[in-house]
Amino acid sequence: MPEKATLSLGNATFQPGTGVAYVPVSLDHATPNTVIARIATINGSGTLRALSGYNYQTVDTVVIFRPGDPLVQTVEVPIISAIDGQQFQVKLREAPWGALQGQSIATISASSAVLATAKATGTFREPRTFAPTGTLQFELLKDTHKRSPDGGWDRWATSLANGRTQPANGETGLYLDYTLFPGIEGPVYWSTNGLVLHSQKLTTPITYQGQTWYYGSSVLDGRNFLATQIGYGQYEWDARMPNRRGSWPAFWLVSTSGWPPEIDIYEGFGYQSYWDFDRHISHTIHVGANSTRYDQRGVIIQAEQAYGLSGFSQDFHRFAVDIQRDYITWFVDGKETYQSVNPFRGFRFYPIMDVAVKTTGAYNDGSGDMVIRSFKIYSAP
Repeated sequence: MPEKATLSLGNATFQPGTGVAYVPVSLDHATPNTVIARIATINGSGTLRALSGYNYQTVDTVVIFRPGDPLVQTVEVPIISAIDGQQFQVKLREAPWGALQGQSIATISASSAVLATAKATGTFREPRTFAPTGTLQFELLKDTHKRSPDGGWDRWATSLANGRTQPANGETGLYLDYTLFPGIEGPVYWSTNGLVLHSQKLTTPITYQGQTWYYGSSVLDGRNFLATQIGYGQYEWDARMPNRRGSWPAFWLVSTSGWPPEIDIYEGFGYQSYWDFDRHISHTIHVGANSTRYDQRGVIIQAEQAYGLSGFSQDFHRFAVDIQRDYITWFVDGKETYQSVNPFRGFRFYPIMDVAVKTTGAYNDGSGDMVIRSFKIYSAP
């Protein structure tokens, strides 16, 4: 993968009496992937401190650089009234997503003695809108849906390639199949809303391969399902996410030649205390070979602020990826949310949809179910 860019805030000046200050945000070189930075104003310090609401208007905004964009853009801060020497600051609310962090705090000063910082110029690419460009190769339908413990050329597997447990990931759930573990809830069934992947705390623990499991996970894996595998094209899910603490839902792709490569279209880190199922999304690629990962690139996005997207556990939303030879592009509800240089040219992928469990708690709040209303695959040459 090309080297990540470093994002920095720049100090700036503005003329007293003007109505806006321009704060530069820059990358040190062209980025191979989307970079997202959340930027906020903070009051100045000392006797000449500028105050929000009196001297300037509070700004809490998102800056986005996409591959091919110019390397500098500016954040506009409305100025109410300021005298010579007054100052305030802007800061990164956290490390930028998709880039390394350079200067994270900048000072903005009123000065009649120096030239004001100019507004950045340049043409920034508009975000793409999702539209399938390939040929429809597969559609998830109740009448043709099949699954079995290890899958097959025409059916999903209810296990992962390395089995029914993932202890190396810290997972505490056993991937279930009712034909192997009679009497369990679910774990995969059709409801009036779509196909349900059900995760649970088991009423009766299950002993499997010498270990006792107290939680049940659910997965559909396409490693042997030929119709779900493509090299280039688009995958699109329409789904409602769980919101139970300790659940770990995901849509992801793995190379048919073995892991890695991996492309995570959506991942919900419900085992992390910061994770908000209704506002956060995550996109990641894993680079490596021969079962060894040597790079991981991606973003965790506060999607409500960045893109006006939210409510992922409250209603159905569309999660899609477009794999082309030059770039991989992610979409939510048709809006481009991330893009990366494609380091996986020539690979073929198969899809996985799952709700893992990673907790030792009660696991009884909210819903542990992912509901898939639609899933389509489009293949391209």
